Order: sequence, then structure tokens, then C-alpha cells
Amino acid sequence: MRTLTPAVIGVLVRRGADFAAAEDAMQDALVVAVRVWPDDPPRDPKGWLVTVAWHKFLDAARADTSRRRRETVVGDEPVPGPGTAVDDTLQLYFLCAHPSLSPASAVALTLRAVGGLTTRQIAQAYLVPEATMAQRISRAKRTVSGVGFDQPGDVATVLRVLYLVFNEGYSGNVDLAAEAIRLTRQLAAEIAHVEVAGLLALMLLHHARRPARSRPDGSLVPLKEQDRSLWDTRLIAEGVDVLQSALARNRLGEFQVQAAIAALHADSRSAAETDWAQIVEWYDELLRITDSPVARLNRAVAVGEADGPRAGLAALEGLDPSLPRLTAAAAYLHERDGDTVTAARLYAEAARSAPNLPEREHLARQAARLNAELRG
Repeated sequence: MRTLTPAVIGVLVRRGADFAAAEDAMQDALVVAVRVWPDDPPRDPKGWLVTVAWHKFLDAARADTSRRRRETVVGDEPVPGPGTAVDDTLQLYFLCAHPSLSPASAVALTLRAVGGLTTRQIAQAYLVPEATMAQRISRAKRTVSGVGFDQPGDVATVLRVLYLVFNEGYSGNVDLAAEAIRLTRQLAAEIAHVEVAGLLALMLLHHARRPARSRPDGSLVPLKEQDRSLWDTRLIAEGVDVLQSALARNRLGEFQVQAAIAALHADSRSAAETDWAQIVEWYDELLRITDSPVARLNRAVAVGEADGPRAGLAALEGLDPSLPRLTAAAAYLHERDGDTVTAARLYAEAARSAPNLPEREHLARQAARLNAELRG
């Protein structure tokens, strides 16, 4: 049912339903399917869902006088049978990532319509009340309800939404990182775009390190300290293959560059063997594509590894002090430079503004460790 959801919604939208009505009708059809299918499974699940959802849509239209004109426009009721062979999933990606939506709303709507997740699952993954998420999704559906398939967002917006989903991480009972990979795989199968491949490679390479990112107690393990034998070599190999195929097309984009950096980390047998000089070069390439403050911050850390902590601190100069994780990066570089007092103070400061609990606890432990050394 989950995999069929976007295709069925797409069929309904093409037949004349607005997005919100199509999504509501699809949910009504799923309720019937859950009740009926266990005892009487259909030969053509998609065709069954299209037919029942269309009935639900027309029933709702007849019950609402303001929809009578729409009911006439969409034409006769389709006969039961196989659903259309046209796959509208790709159009749904673009519709859900429409520029008129905020990033948070676009992510929620993508998970609902394309990912097939329930409102409760999305709310639990984001650690917000179900009612809050329901309101967010309802507003998003209303926003795009008048947008046709001929007015979609662009690929860059879709990729940004998927990247946001991935970066939400692993909280709640829905693994959003795994869900983002599933959605990006689906998109990559439907569109031959180098940056879709770049994003998929980036996700796979980052996800491969997941088993080593935390200890049994949930505490964060920095990249340098991770047990690399825990990394998923299968995902790394797949990510490298996807990346190499994308790079061979010679249309470099920011996700391909980020994936290349991740591949260099994955290729290093130990932290000491990391090719930091080449990583700096890739960050220079990234800055030529997108002059992102986050990229400049990450480049400064790489410079600190390649050319020494003072070079890294010099590279931090000029960046906005409010940039997330800048203080933590400065603390790390000061510690490497031997300035324990400044490092301890900056670690404590960074902990207070950390974006999540594991990171906050990690930074607080670093500050406590250095303060203990200073007292000793």
C-alpha cells in the first residue's frame, strides 16, 4: 500500500482532483483496503485503489455543492480495472517540493504523499505532537491544492527537501535517514539527473558510518574516534559506484562534491590516513559551486587537519560567529593548538547552543575533560 500511494494520488490528480482531495480520497481507500484485502486480496492492487479512491473522491464532490462544477469537468467515472501505466510519482515529488511551501512543510508533505507515512509516524519522527503535524500537513495540502502538474518545483528544490529529510536523522519510530534513502532511490530510478545520483551517493556513504556513530549508551562518537570496522562496506561500495557514474558525466554539482568528500573519509583505513589535502581541494570546488558558510566552516576544519590548527583558525576568521557548530570547531582547533583554557571555554559555550541532545552532551564532556586536566 505504501509503495502504491504516490502513484494512485497522481492518477487522481491527473483526473481532476486537487491534491488535498486526492490525498483524502486515497486515505479513505486505504481504510477500506485494510478491512477488505486480508480476506479478498485484489488481483490488481493499484487498479483497485484507483477505483475505490475515485469513488471516494466523487462521493465527496457530490456532497459538496461547491465541487459540482469540478465533478462535471473530470468526466465520467472510470470503470474498474488496471490503473494507468503512467507513473506520476515523479510529478508528486515536484509538487510536494513546490517553492510556495516552507522547507518544513515540504518535507512533511513529501513523507505523507510520496513516502506513504502516516501523520502519527511523521510526528513521532519529528518529536512533535500529532495535532501539530496534522495542521502542518493540512496547510501544505491547501497551499498546493491549486497547483497543477504543469507548475512543479524544480529538481534542486526536490533534492533539498530529500536532504532535509535525511538530516533529520534517526529519532522517533520512523528512521528518516533510511526513508530519505528509499525516496531518493525511487527518484533516481525515475530521473537520470547527476545531482540525484550525487545525493544518493552522499546519503549512502554517510549512512554507512551509522553503526559507529554512537556508543551503546547513545553518546556521540566523533569521526576520528569511530571504529571503522563497523562501517557498512556494502553501502560504501554502492555509494562509490553511484558517485563515479555521476562524476563521469562531467556535470559537477554540490551533492556530488559532498559525496566525494564523504568517499575520501570512507576510503581511509584510519583517521591518520585521511587525505585531508584532497578534502580541502574538494571543499574549494564546493565553494566555487555554492559559497555556503557551512562549507567554509567545514573547509576550515579540513585546513586545520591538513596544514595545522593555526591555519584552520585563520580560515575561521570572517565567518558569522552565530553560525551553528562554529564555536565547536574553534574549540577543537584551539585544543589541537595546545590552548586548553580557551578550548574548554569554547566547548562549554558550544554545548549550550548545540542543536541536539547527543551533541550537547558530547561537547559538555569535552569541556569537563579539559577542565579536569586544568585542575589536575
